[in-house]
Amino acid sequence: MSSSRRTVLIVDDSALMRTVLRDEIGSLPDFDVIGTASDGRQALDAVRTLAPDIVTLDVEMPNMDGIETLERLMRESPRPVVMLSGAETDGGVELTLRALELGAVDFVRKPGAPGARSAAEMGPRLAAALRAAAATNIRAVARPSVRLVQARTEPRVVDVASARAVIAIAASTGGPRALAEVVASLPDDLDAAVLIAQHMPRGFTGGLARRLAQLTSLGVAEGRDGERIVAGRVYLAPGGRHMHVTTGALGATIALDDGPTVWGVRPAADKLFVSVARAFGDASVGVVLTGMGRDGALGLSAIREAGGGAIVQDEATSAVYGMPREALETAGADRIVAPGDVGAAAAQLLAQLLARHKATVR
Repeated sequence: MSSSRRTVLIVDDSALMRTVLRDEIGSLPDFDVIGTASDGRQALDAVRTLAPDIVTLDVEMPNMDGIETLERLMRESPRPVVMLSGAETDGGVELTLRALELGAVDFVRKPGAPGARSAAEMGPRLAAALRAAAATNIRAVARPSVRLVQARTEPRVVDVASARAVIAIAASTGGPRALAEVVASLPDDLDAAVLIAQHMPRGFTGGLARRLAQLTSLGVAEGRDGERIVAGRVYLAPGGRHMHVTTGALGATIALDDGPTVWGVRPAADKLFVSVARAFGDASVGVVLTGMGRDGALGLSAIREAGGGAIVQDEATSAVYGMPREALETAGADRIVAPGDVGAAAAQLLAQLLARHKATVR
């Protein structure tokens, strides 16, 4: 076994799915399956004896489910975990999001009916998740994080007038945990709208928005096509759809589309950021959080070139430092901070930018 190859433990109560996963992972040049387990107790024993680099973990299992197993694993022997989610019900979505809160690096949807075709469709997504896991900073994902279910004050009443400023946020692997800290840090009196592109498939961002809404008095929801952008609201790009900003008689509005992927993802932060730069110029701040790849780097450059500000997540707290590193190298940054400091940093930057703009137009 090559020392450059990462070892993977497969945990799933379905013998057929274990076989499918073994075949898919075994076909990848950079991973080896070191063992399998059919429930959480077996998984914890296997982790102790086999010491795998990465664990794939079924969300729903008998005896000890994926959530309880993940909690114990991250407490006793932290390592990158990729969740396998089969349920598309609200309950299944909630369990998957809870796993991401607890430190799972990413999740992959199981094929509806395991077979050659469905397994092949899952393959690229599984490979990407495993490579993200291999690049994970385990200290970042194992650290305590904001719980996404946390009561806050009554929702703020927002003005229906168009927002005069925007904070645009990019996030990918490790993003839901980072976004929880970012959203919780946003000032209750924020005089700006917040637009978020989190790399996530259809069916999951609605649940994420509902959970994030419990951390802030600002309204949080998936963005809707044609919706006016107003201050004091957080708009999350729907999974699997691009979100960008258009301007017209109503002011700035949200536009959604199902166009080609950018950097292999949809929604893409670059598409959102470039539109924010055009619509809001020096009244915008771009924020690039944890994730694989380089999405957001070019868009952050566009925001800075338009006179806006830039914030990048620091390496120590990033689950995967790929996107922040690329953004920093490509666009630079006005602030490099942990997610919990993004709210204050963005509000300060916007205040400076708006004051500068007011002084310029006098």
